[in-house]
Amino acid sequence: MAKRISKNLAGLMILVSLSAMADDYPHAFPREGTQQLFDNERVTAWRVDWLRDVQQPIHRHRYDMAGVYLRYGPIRVTSPEGVVSPQRPAFDVPRPYFQKKDITHREEMIGFAADAPQRLAIMFDLKEVSVPPVSPPSGMPTAFPREDAIKAIDNERVIEWDYTWKTGRIVPTHIHDRDSVQVFYQGGTIRFTTTDGKSETKNFEFGDARFIPRGTVETEEAIEGSPRAVTIELK
Repeated sequence: MAKRISKNLAGLMILVSLSAMADDYPHAFPREGTQQLFDNERVTAWRVDWLRDVQQPIHRHRYDMAGVYLRYGPIRVTSPEGVVSPQRPAFDVPRPYFQKKDITHREEMIGFAADAPQRLAIMFDLKEVSVPPVSPPSGMPTAFPREDAIKAIDNERVIEWDYTWKTGRIVPTHIHDRDSVQVFYQGGTIRFTTTDGKSETKNFEFGDARFIPRGTVETEEAIEGSPRAVTIELK
């Protein structure tokens, strides 16, 4: 009996030790090659560049994460136990993305020349805050769905939409019923007009990211270029 208790105690100590080790892993961000873009009560936004032959430390994603890959590049993903994940095939960009929290690994950019563009993404740590959508005024549509918008992801945390504005086509008055983040893949200029007639023109470039608070009411019109962005609505 004493031996069995001792054996069980040893097993428990190993589990506790492994749990402590996991808690000691740093969060995925910040790290070399990352830049914080903004931070608020809903999200922390990061620009993430995977640098060739820079082996990141083992880290644990402590938050659910949504984002957009803007450039492809092969990376090596290794578990804390040293197991290397199979290399996934190349993907088209922009690529909307979602990942559950508690993933633990390290990543290393491989395969490209040192001076070649590296894999790039804008990632959002989703904070543990759930906010219900606002109710639209009678007869007013929500920002999404809208004509030509492609729904890429819909789960318990986010809805992600891929949309390209066409020059001169006005997106009628709508309300952003959910807090949202937006990542631009193609740049351009958009005019936003509120219900009181005030207009604001904004220029966007590749990789720009912004936060749109729920309750925002506006029309949109691309006046230069064909901006393309992934909009992530937060649940």
